[in-house]
Parts: sequence; C-alpha cells; structure tokens
Amino acid sequence: MKMDLNAVIETVEAGYQDAAMMALQAFNKEKCQCFTFDGDGRVERQEDTLKQPAPFLEGIPEQRLGKLVIRFLERDLQPSCQLACLETIRILSRDKNCLEPFATPQAIQTLGRHAGIEHSEGVTSEIPDVEVIVEALKCLCNIVFNSPSAQEVGAELRLIVGLTERLKLCKDRNWSHEVRFFDLRLTFLFTALRVDVRGQLAHELRGVSLLSDALESTLGLRWLDTFEVARADKGDEGLPLPRQETERTMEILKILFNITFDTSRRDVDEEEAALYRHLCAILRFCLMSKADGEDRTEEFHSHTVNLLGNLPLMCLDVLLTPKVQQGSIEYMGVNMDAVSMLLDFMDRRLDREHKLKETLTPSLNLLTESARVHRETRKFLRMKILPPLRDVKNRPEVGNSLRNKLVRLMTHIDTDVKHCAAELLFVLCKESVSRFVKYTGYGNAAGLLAARGLMCGGRGKGRYSEDEDTDTEEYREAKPNINPVTGRVEEKLPNPMEGMTEEQKENEAMKLVNMFDKMSRDQVIQPMAVGPDGKLASLESAVQRLSEQRSSSGSDSDAD
Repeated sequence: MKMDLNAVIETVEAGYQDAAMMALQAFNKEKCQCFTFDGDGRVERQEDTLKQPAPFLEGIPEQRLGKLVIRFLERDLQPSCQLACLETIRILSRDKNCLEPFATPQAIQTLGRHAGIEHSEGVTSEIPDVEVIVEALKCLCNIVFNSPSAQEVGAELRLIVGLTERLKLCKDRNWSHEVRFFDLRLTFLFTALRVDVRGQLAHELRGVSLLSDALESTLGLRWLDTFEVARADKGDEGLPLPRQETERTMEILKILFNITFDTSRRDVDEEEAALYRHLCAILRFCLMSKADGEDRTEEFHSHTVNLLGNLPLMCLDVLLTPKVQQGSIEYMGVNMDAVSMLLDFMDRRLDREHKLKETLTPSLNLLTESARVHRETRKFLRMKILPPLRDVKNRPEVGNSLRNKLVRLMTHIDTDVKHCAAELLFVLCKESVSRFVKYTGYGNAAGLLAARGLMCGGRGKGRYSEDEDTDTEEYREAKPNINPVTGRVEEKLPNPMEGMTEEQKENEAMKLVNMFDKMSRDQVIQPMAVGPDGKLASLESAVQRLSEQRSSSGSDSDAD
C-alpha cells in the first residue's frame, strides 16, 4: 500500500513534532531507495539515472512538502525530528524538479546552520549532534550539485568560510569520518562549480596551505627531511593506506586541483614556490603509496598525477630529492623512484586504450614538462622509452614497447592525445627533427613538425645539452636502406618505368598531373607546399606569395 503524500503534508502542517516525525520517517522509509520513477512506477537505482534524470516526485505536493519541512526545521526540534526532516530533504533533492524550495537563501541558511557551517560575522555556528550535521551536509551536496541557484546562494552566504573553519579544527577535535568526508565533498563541489569560490579559497582563505596541512594530517605523516615525508607510525610503512583516510585524501586532492588549476601557467614568488614544494613532497608520498585494492590505488594515483600537473615546473625537482637508498631506482646518482612510478602509471593507461584524453594526457603532460626542465629525468625517460635503436625491420608503431605504443598514438583520432604523445617523444629527442624522425618515421612525425614549422628540419626552441645521439651497430648498417617515411628497412621496389621510352615516361607523368589537377579542382585533395615559416600552406597561396615577392623585387630593381 502506497503512502498518501497529502496525508503526510497535512500531518506536517498540523505542527505536532512527534506526529510529523513519524509521518516523515514513514515517507523516508518508503522512498529511501528511490531516485527516479519511470512510467510504470518501477524504481531505478541512482547509478542508472545520473546521466538523464527523470522526475519521480512530480507536481505541487512534493514542493509543498519541501517548503513545509524547511520551515519545520527552523523550529526548536529534537535531534531525531531534525534528522527525519533532513532525510526527507535529501530524498526530495535527488530530483531536479523538486529543488526550488531548497535553493532559496532561507533554505540554504537553515541547512548550513544544521550542518554547522553557517558563517555570520566571523562566528561559525555548530550543531552538537553529529548525525544531524552529516545529514545536513548530504542535503547540501545534493542541492548544490543539482542547482545553479543554490550554488550562487551558497557562495553569497560564504559557506566556504564555515567549511574551512571546521577544517582547521579537525586536528583538535575528533570529528567523525563522515563529517570530514562530506565537508570535503561539499568544498569540492563549490570549487568545481563556482569560479569565485575557487578564487576565495585559494587566496583569501589560503587554501593551498590549509589543504596541504589537512593532507599531512589525514595521511598521518612525519618529516624526514625538508622535502621528504613518511608515515608517522613506522609500523605502518609498506602497508596500504586505510580506506577512510584514502577517501578523504582523494577529496582533498580534487579540491587542490580545482584551486591550483592556473598555477602552472603563471609566475610564482619565493613564498608560493616554497609552499608548492612542500605540497609536492606530500604528493610524492601519495604517488609511492598504495591504497586498499588495485582499483582504489589507480584512482588515488590518478588524482595525485592530475594535481602534480598543476604545480609550477620549478617545484617538480622535489620528486628527485630523496636520497638513494637500498632498493631505490638510481640514475645519474638521483633517486628515480617517483619518475619510474609515473612511467609505470602512464604505461598502464596506454594499455587501456579507452578515454585516453581523460586518463592518459595528464601523465603524458607531466612527464613531458618534467623532462623539459630536468635533465636527469629526460635522460632516464629516454633510456626507458627511446633506448638505442636496434629494431629497424618493423615500423615504429608496431610492437609492445613504450616507443611503439606512443608512436601509435601520434596518429590518434583525438588531437589532444596525439599532440601529447608526439610532444613527449619530441622532448626526449631534445627537439631535434632528425632524431625525432629517426625514432618515429617521417609519416608519424609530420603532424607535429607541420604545427611547429619544422617540416624542413632543424630544432625546436627548447634548450638542451649537446650530448651526441649514439647509434647502434645494427642501425648504422641498416641506415642506408631505411625508408625515412615509414621508419623501417624496406626492400627496393622495381622501377615501374624501366623499359619505357622517354615519350612513354612523359605520357605517364602527364596522366599523373591531370589526375592531381582533377582531384584538386573537385576539392578531393588540396595541394600543399612548405611556406617560408616552415609550415604547410596551400600551393595556390604559396605560388601567389612567391609571385608577389618577385614582383616587389622587380619594382625595387626598376627604381634603382
């Protein structure tokens, strides 16, 4: 037997606390697993309906109930009644069509007060009942996620200030995991959805410093050196991070990603650089740690890599600062454990071959920029990705080595993916066109070279040491027979014009010219030429430019 919603509304309207609580508890019990209803009333689970929400609470009654419950919460209620009201709001707020009563300043302020994050004249209110705080935070997460109006109201009410104030107190007060987690989740939503809140947290509230401290506290770290950390309890070293701590850490990493999004693209002063180096040391620990299970570890490392990509390049040297110890990967006297971990992470993403833009490009970019500014990192990555060339019988894109996988991506359908893959290989070749073509083949390299204006050869603008590229004996022997376009040794094909008279050769050449002319006129192809800037331009515009230059040169000569 289905509950009569109008009866629930009438009971709440009557205003008797116990009766209203019982009615709402019954409503919550019946609807606790509901997220949407389809036409025949079948309940669908949340994960099946997030992409295309459909209302399950239709019409005026649900909005009336929402308004009543918000007003009811403003009264002096017992925690159990507050909890029933908040659970009802959480259920109703799953449906975007029922958000209107909850997106008003009065409603957001009421929920903020029950969540203990209402900010007023420098005083942050606090509700002693933890269950009420958690439920109110869940309501706010639902509402802020689904309602742009609520996002604006929350920003105007400066809820972010209340959230950060409580974050500061987490060291001194033993808040439950749920309170801490949903505080962080709500902070993440505000910083993801509101640019103004993002800036407020980053600058006014000194978010990077605050969240770095929260990260250190959550992970339970101790400092071994200026830029090296380990777990405070030595007995925990080598063990996976606890699940709850991992969940909170990932929320912190996501918030830090939001508020540092433009950091790598601007100059930072010495104070900021010191702050980011401090953070980078903690992120190195995250990168070298494991969570509970492979999937959780992969997700944990993914958030870490995303954030590392936001940090100023000058601060990434912290990844190399720990001393070489027994079991460490050493190269040129430097500890390469973190770089090796990044390389393994990228390799695993290469093998997945789906959603590469979202999953692979952050690690590609991070390795590229690290290699660009740190000589030891570049040489280590080159040793791993582009070892001295021996296999010249197969195309560069054929095989399972890191080089093969990255070269395959250079012709990927997604422009960002192919650009990132090509850029990493180009930097590992010290932006030398000849070396780049040697390892990838001209056909694969053409896209990047055309974009850089390097179709005729030369070097990029990067500054690198002048060490020589060492060729293997196998490569030197095969070099004369390597097709530069395909990047492999190919047998010489018979000359198709052998045995033809000069007249026959000329006829075949004219047939080819006419075919190209027809395809060009029908716009099947567009003939191109390399312009003075080294970039491709249409043949027509190149000829026109050349004619103009000759005309100008002739005019100058006549004037003389």
